[in-house]
Parts: sequence; C-alpha cells; structure tokens
Amino acid sequence: MPDSIWVETEENSNCEWMPLQVYEAHETPRPVYYIKLEDPDHPFGIYEVSGWSSNGGGSPCPALYAPVSDSGQAVVHLVYGGDWGIRLKPENTPGEWSIDNHAQHGEPYLMLIDGSDIIFE
Repeated sequence: MPDSIWVETEENSNCEWMPLQVYEAHETPRPVYYIKLEDPDHPFGIYEVSGWSSNGGGSPCPALYAPVSDSGQAVVHLVYGGDWGIRLKPENTPGEWSIDNHAQHGEPYLMLIDGSDIIFE
C-alpha cells in the first residue's frame, strides 16, 4: 500500500494558503505533465502543469498525480506539486514557467473527478 500523501501550501505569490490535507493514496504518485481542465474561471482545454517550489523565490518542480480516497467520492484524482502548489498554463502557451506570466495561474492542488483528465507524456 502506498504511503499517505500530505499536502500543505503556505501563502505565496502563486496561490493562497491551504491547511494540511492528508490523503490515502491508491497508487504510488507519479509525474504528470498535462491535464484537461474544465473550470469556470479559466478556458476549457488542455493545460501544462508544473509543481511550484519556494526555491529561489518561486520555481518549477515536478507535479505529481495519484488517485486518492475522498470522503465524498470513492476515488478522486489528486494533482499536487511543491510547497507553493502547482502552476498551470494552456497547452502551447509560449514562455517559461513564471509567476509574472499572466497566461499562467496557480492553485494549491487540484482534485479531478475523471481520471481521463490526467494526461501522461
């Protein structure tokens, strides 16, 4: 059985503070590079995803995926990253990962209902 996943983000320029959440993993976490996002605050489509770390005042790190137990669903699909959350940008958006790139946005983590929204490369 994989270890539990502990996710907590401190308040930062990428996303808001998120208190400690602990999830029961159904699989060992693995890197993820793309997700399909349907969010009313952002255009529907494929997004590149990166973890976001406090190193250097904000820098990319691996984004990870694991199916986890959730109280309201049997299984949800957790995408998480560094201590400053994850960063997303629409697929094929030019430019490096940057907090100053307004085509990108940050989240503490994402929980997706449909496993087909996780895209591995």
